[in-house]
Amino acid sequence: MATQMTDGHRRFLQVLMSHGIMEGSVARTLHRDCCEIHKVYYAHDKLDDFINVVNIHLQPFFMQIRKGMSEDDGRTYYALVNLAETEITKMASDYTENELELFRKTIFFFLQMDVIIISESGFASSTDILNLADQLKTKKMKKKEAEQVLQNLVQDKWLSERDGEYTLHTRCIMEMEQYILSNYQDLVRKCNICHSLAIQSQVCETCGIGMHLPCAGKYFKAQTEPHCPHCNEFWPHEIPEINRPDSQLPSSAPRERRRTPSSGTRRR
Repeated sequence: MATQMTDGHRRFLQVLMSHGIMEGSVARTLHRDCCEIHKVYYAHDKLDDFINVVNIHLQPFFMQIRKGMSEDDGRTYYALVNLAETEITKMASDYTENELELFRKTIFFFLQMDVIIISESGFASSTDILNLADQLKTKKMKKKEAEQVLQNLVQDKWLSERDGEYTLHTRCIMEMEQYILSNYQDLVRKCNICHSLAIQSQVCETCGIGMHLPCAGKYFKAQTEPHCPHCNEFWPHEIPEINRPDSQLPSSAPRERRRTPSSGTRRR
C-alpha cells in the first residue's frame, strides 16, 4: 500500500479537522471528491486504506483519524482524535493547554461525565449538570456561564442533547475511550459484539455482558427467541429496531433521533 501523502490526503484531513467528526457516508463522498480533484487513485471501498496513509503521517503529532459507531443508530463515524495523555488535551484537540478558561470547562466537563456514566439511563438532565457548577474546585461558575459551557459542549460535539437530557457524543466516546475505561472501569463495559466502549447498552441479567443497542438489534434480528451470546440465557430486553446502514443513506439525509423504549432496557 502506498504511503505517500498527497494533496488529496491533505484536503481530506483539512476538511475533517474543520468538522471534528464526520458521518461515514459524508466521509466517503469527501474521499471521492478529494481523489478526483487532485487526481489521486480512487476506489470506493478503499477509504480506510486512504485514511491509514494519513494516520502514518499524523503519528509524530500524536493525532489519529479513528473510526467509530454511534450508540444511537449504529452509523459509522470518523473523527480526528488527540492521543496526548493529559486530561485537557484529551477533551479538546483545538485548544491550548495553558488556557485557564478551558481548564475550568474541562473540569466542568468531567463532572458532567461523572453524572452521565453513573446514571442508569446513560443520560443526565440539564438541571443536574448545571447544579455541578457549584462543585468546581477552581473558580465557581454562574448559572448563565454554565449554560453557555453546556451549549458549547453540544455545539462542539462533546455532548449530545435531546429533550433536555444529555449524553456523551460519539466524538467524545471515540476520543476519550481509554480515559473512560481507566477511570470508570467498575461502571462501564465494552460491547460484547463490537468490543468498543458501551455507555448506552442492554445488559444480560445473568452473566452481565453488554451490547450496544444497534449491535443487539443486528445480532438478534433473525432470532425468534433471542439468547445471550455469552451464557445462552434468554435475552429479556426489547430488541431495538435497526436503521438502514449509513452506506445506504445519502450524505444529506437527516438522522432520526429515536429513543429506544426503556422497558426492559438498561442503558449504561
